[in-house]
Parts: sequence; structure tokens; C-alpha cells
Amino acid sequence: MSPRSHPLVALARVRAKPTRREALQDALAALVEPSRAEDGCFDYTLFELLEEPGTFYVRETWADQAALDFHMATPHFRAFEARFAELLAEPIRLIPLREVPTTATAAPRPGSPWPCDVPAVDAG
Repeated sequence: MSPRSHPLVALARVRAKPTRREALQDALAALVEPSRAEDGCFDYTLFELLEEPGTFYVRETWADQAALDFHMATPHFRAFEARFAELLAEPIRLIPLREVPTTATAAPRPGSPWPCDVPAVDAG
């Protein structure tokens, strides 16, 4: 990565077919460790949307486009790709992100992982 370049950060949204949630979760979980071991991978973390089971997000950070291209050509990703028709309700959506510079330096409150009070959200 050149001194002026920024890592590529993205969320990959992956939605399971109605009866394939567990199979998709297992397939995605199997990608985590080999992906994290790749040169140029800074972050590869799997999440499931609480309010929509079967919708997963993978937070990915790559050194550069070449690292992401390499990832998509690896045997573990190709094996997952071969199962798209079986597992996915729709094509994967890769959502590119840009870090927003801030000057905030708030420290987490004692006993809380949040840097500020987070208001309760009424889910009803």
C-alpha cells in the first residue's frame, strides 16, 4: 500500500434463501479465518442482522484493490461462489465505505463500550 493510499473498507450484504440460513451462515463462517490470513486483509468480520435473520454482513478491510481481487480469486472464496445459486436469495451487495475524519476524542464511559450515551431505540 502506498503512503497516500487508503485501505478499501466495505460491507458485503448477503441474504439467504428462506430455508438456507444455517447453510449460508456456515459457508460464510468458513470464509473468516482463511480470509483473515490473506496478505492485505486488515479485517474480515461476520455479522447477522438481528431484526432480519438470514441477512448477513461481512465487514471487510483490504490494503488495496489488488488485495481484494486476490481474495476473490482464492480457492476458499471460489468454493463459496460456486454455492451462490444454492444459498443466496439475491446477488451479494458490496457497499463501499469511506472513513469520515473527525476531531472527536471522546473516551468510552466507565463500564461502557460506547463513547457517549446511546439513546434507547423503541423497536415496537
